[in-house]
This record gives sequence, C-alpha cells and structure tokens, in this order.
Amino acid sequence: MSAEIKKKIEHLREQIRRHDYRYYVLSQPSVSDKEYDDLMRQLQELERAHPQYAAADSPTVRVSGGILQGFKTVMHRQKMLSLDNTYSFDELREWEQRLRKGLPSSELQFVAEHKIDGLSANLTYENGVLTVGATRGDGEKGEDVTANIKTIRAIPLSLRTEGVPAFIEIRGEVYMQKNAFIALNKEREEQGDPLFANPRNAASGSLKLLDTGIVAQRRLSFFAHSLGECPGRAFSTHWEFLQELKNWGIRVNPHARLCGSLDEVVAYCRQWQEKRDELGYEIDGVVVKLNDMRQQSRLGSTLKSPRWAVAYKFPARQATTEVLKITVNVGRTGVITPVAQLQPVQCGGVMIKNVTLHNFDEIRRLGIKEGDRVLIERAGDVIPKVVKVVESRGRARFDIPRVCPACGAAVVKEKEEAVAYRCINPSCPAQLERGLLHFASRQAMDIEGMGEAVVEQLIRLKLVRSFADIYALQARALAGLELFKEKKIRKLLQAIQESKTRPLSRLIFALGIRHVGEKAAYVLAREFKTMDALLAARKEEFDAIHEIGPVMSQAVVDYLAQPQTRKLIAAFRKYGLLLREEVPAVRASALSGKTIVFTGELLHFSRSDAQAAARKAGADPSSSVSRKTALVVIGENPGSKYEKAKQLGVKIITENEFREMLP
Repeated sequence: MSAEIKKKIEHLREQIRRHDYRYYVLSQPSVSDKEYDDLMRQLQELERAHPQYAAADSPTVRVSGGILQGFKTVMHRQKMLSLDNTYSFDELREWEQRLRKGLPSSELQFVAEHKIDGLSANLTYENGVLTVGATRGDGEKGEDVTANIKTIRAIPLSLRTEGVPAFIEIRGEVYMQKNAFIALNKEREEQGDPLFANPRNAASGSLKLLDTGIVAQRRLSFFAHSLGECPGRAFSTHWEFLQELKNWGIRVNPHARLCGSLDEVVAYCRQWQEKRDELGYEIDGVVVKLNDMRQQSRLGSTLKSPRWAVAYKFPARQATTEVLKITVNVGRTGVITPVAQLQPVQCGGVMIKNVTLHNFDEIRRLGIKEGDRVLIERAGDVIPKVVKVVESRGRARFDIPRVCPACGAAVVKEKEEAVAYRCINPSCPAQLERGLLHFASRQAMDIEGMGEAVVEQLIRLKLVRSFADIYALQARALAGLELFKEKKIRKLLQAIQESKTRPLSRLIFALGIRHVGEKAAYVLAREFKTMDALLAARKEEFDAIHEIGPVMSQAVVDYLAQPQTRKLIAAFRKYGLLLREEVPAVRASALSGKTIVFTGELLHFSRSDAQAAARKAGADPSSSVSRKTALVVIGENPGSKYEKAKQLGVKIITENEFREMLP
C-alpha cells in the first residue's frame, strides 16, 4: 500500500511539473486553472497524510515556474508568491475564519481587486527611475525583460513626485486589452500564423519576444497590485499603498474597493462576476487581501502563498442559447461543414453568433436541431463549441445537402473519408475564395495583404476568377475600391510581384492539391525540379517515390490531368512565375538524416525558411510527429504536435538549440 501511495505522489508531482512547464515556459496551458488546483490539492492532502514522502522539490513547497532561454535572469529582492484559490463563497468564508483564528479580537478590513488575466511582473525603481522589469519566473528569480517592459506605455519610466523611496519593487500584471487581442489574432489569421488561445497567452508570449519592436506593436498594458522590497519605507495599509502608487504615476485598477466586511467582498465578487464582460480586459476572478500591513506580517506566508490574501475564481465560461438555423460552409477543398447560427450570446467576453458543428456525424451525436437550446462554451477561451442540447425544442432533423449551396453542384461522400461530404465542382466560387486565401498564405506564395476581406472583394467584383488572375491585377483597376488605399495597392502589387519568385515547391503547395501538404510538395519539387517535368510524369513515377503514397499519387495525377490545371499553369508561365526548384547542396551537420518537425511561432524564421534551413543541413522536415521523428523544434505557443512528441518520447528542442545545430 505504501509503495502505491508513494507512486501516486510522484505521479502527481510529475503531472504538476509538466503543467507548470506548459503554463509558465511555453505559455500554452493544457488544463484549466480548476483542474490544476485540484491536482495540487490532491498532492497537498497526500503529503500531509504521509509526511515520510516529503520532498524538497515538491511543487507544494515552492512557487512554480521556469526560466526561458534568451533572457538573463534577475533575482527578486523579495520572493514573488502565488495565491491560493477559492471557488465558492463558502470557501471564501472559511478563509476568513482562518484569519480570525490567527488574529483573535482584531477588526478586519479587506481590499478587493480584479484578478487580471495576464502575466505577473516585478518592476524595480531606484531613485524613482525604472531600472529592471522582470517576470515572476520561479518566484525567486525571473527573466529580465526590461527592454520589453519599457515599451508598455502604462508603465512610467520614472516616478512623478519627490519623496519616492530610494529602492522599491512594485508588482503587477501585464495584460492585453480585448480589442488589441482580437486585432492581433485577426492579423495573425490573415498572415497564416497560429492564433493565441486567449489574451493571457498573448501577453505572456509577447512579453517574452526578443524583438522589442514587435512587443511595442502588441499594445500591452499594466496594473500594479502589490509591494515587493522597499527598505526604509513602511505603509500602514494596502489601500494607502495603492493610493501612493497613483500619486507616483503607477497605474492601479480603478475598480479596487476597500471593504469593511467579508459580506462587502462577496457583494463585490458577485457584481464583477456578472459585469466582467463589460470590461475592456479579461478577469478570471477577484483578489482579496487583508488591508492592514501589520496584520499581514503577523500572519506571514507559507513557502508558496501568503496567508493574508486569496483569489476567488469565477466559474468556467459557458452560456445557453437557441439554435436559430443550421447552415453549411464550403471549404477550399470542397468539404461541406455544418454551422449553427445562434441567438447572439455573450460568452467568455465575446458575442457568439455562430459555432461550427464540425461534421454531420457530430450533428447526429449531439442530436441537435433548429430551435433547440444548447450549452456552449469557449474551448481554450477562444473557440466556441456546442457542449450539449439542454432543451430539445426543434422538430425537423437537419438533412445533409445534396447540392452545394454555393454553386449547385452535386455533393458526394467519398469512400476514403468516413465523415466528409464534398462539392465536386472545381470551379465552385466558395472553394475559390478559400483556395485563394490558402494560395496567398505565408507557407504558400506569401502574398502579404491578401487577407480574407481583400479576397472576398476581389471575387465579388469578379476581378479574380482563378489563381492566375492575381497576377493580372493592376493599380488602376483597384483604385477607388473599398479597402484599397494608394499605399495598400502599392504594397499588395509589390507582394504579388515578389511571389513570382517562389520556388516550385511553394507553388505546388499553394495549388491546394488534395492530400498534398508542404512536405509532399517539396518531395515532388525535389524529384521533378520543373513544372514541365511534373506535368509530363506518369502515375508509375509518382508511385515510385517513397514518400508519396497511392492515395496522394492518384490525387496528383487527377489534378494535373484536368484541362483547367493545364490552362492555369500556362497562365502562370505567361505571367513569369518561376516554375522550378533549386535543390540546395546538403552540408553535413548534427541534423543530417534526422526527421524534424516545427511547431509554434518561431522568432527567427518563417516556417518555410526553417524547413529550408533544415533541408540544407541534411534534415528531413515533416509536418507530423511520429515514432520516426528525431526532433521537434518548439517556438511560442506550440500546439498538439508538442503534446504528441511528449507522449512518444521524441526529443524536444528550442529554436535557439536548433539554430546552434545548423552548419
């Protein structure tokens, strides 16, 4: 029995450490805060019940975190602790009772503040001048991000009034406004970059970038909330400290409230739990602190958390609403995807009007019909999804469409795809719109400025009817159109001109041939080297290529055999596209012969440039992780490939480590 308990304790510790790494180092949490806290509570209870298995490095006896490579570390003069969480008003009252046991016969006042969903930071001012800005890191030392901190306009570079302490550490939260987050993700979507999961991840990822110019563009903000080291200066109350910060020009949350009782604290929590969507920033709870600084000192702290402060966490973000209508969207490869149009509802700080139902099997699984009331939630605080039907009001079952809503062509279910239905018309306008977005994306022809709104307008005005028409666009045809200012026209036409120099592999990928991703496109370009050779190839030649399977081989043959394809390639030739691949000479290196996968946002490479560098070093870039993968290179906000690499035990390295391995 004791061996089983020890094993369970060690397993919990390892789980928590893994979640810590994803949260603090990668800015990519894999569990909710509540799930994390439940794991921590289980571990604390087991360690209390079985003290013989105590360990100095247990997550329960230190503040969790990690240090990113690329920044030097800085020691905090006073440790940055984390807060214990409560999830109900009963738990909040239990915390108050513990305070009263430690402070018998004392009158208690509290300060309630918004719990900003951001990244903790420690600002050091010496003689009123900002000298160091650091992340919390592991609580004792953090990353020195002073240059990035100085780009945040909400943080003064010097304090305003005379009489400021000679040395003071001021703690607070770096965060991103909702409107800045939405604008950033929209820009990243247009550029083909991975989206940030939520404003907290965006703020965390932004503050740790190595390019201060990009950080400045991210429009980060800051609220101060706590005092660190301040020798020679004492404050009698936390409220007094907040008022002094405002006098010094340090931004504090305007909604902070001094409360004379816990009942007032509870009322404050209820108020902002209901009104949180009215704020311009995300909050996930309320921080409650004892106001009296002497009382704080008497209660002290555990190794991890102060006893005199606690966080009340709001419930998970969910909402119920009515399904008004079920429609379908047509993707760039013709796949028909059902979408639920909803009675607009606020959820996670955003008005939700539509939610994807993924496929027709999902409709059957949920049993969803028009008119039903459904429970929705924002998965990862961003992507809305239907969790379940809570009240079945609809009568008519939704039938799979027999014809495409965009062009009227037949919709078929293909054998090799168990759940996908597809429009088989290659000239379908809906496919053209999404196909053009793919064609212009960063990994393909990289035509900056050709985002969703631009493509939609070009198609609607019939200025573009095929991929080749992009290269016929002229300034006089665009002048005066909505969205097209003179500078934007000039930049777009320049980007189109530059795209003509992309190698054959990028063009093959851009064409959107079914089953052909970036890796397969490069394999085909490497094998045939010119578009003429590719067009002349027979199926046996494709079948003979090790990396090209029979399904992909047939898809390529079918695509190249279409008259529309031949006409398209002829037009590309007319407009001067490169249509060939220069295969770089391979240099021996530590990467030679290794299969390598990239995931997340790289700081020094575009994805295609990183893959090209890997090939030049003798590696074999891949888009998916398997047991054959030798290395996974992670950037900011890595996705499911990172998780799979951990599950399979594949070696994971940072972008900087990858750069060091290049010849």
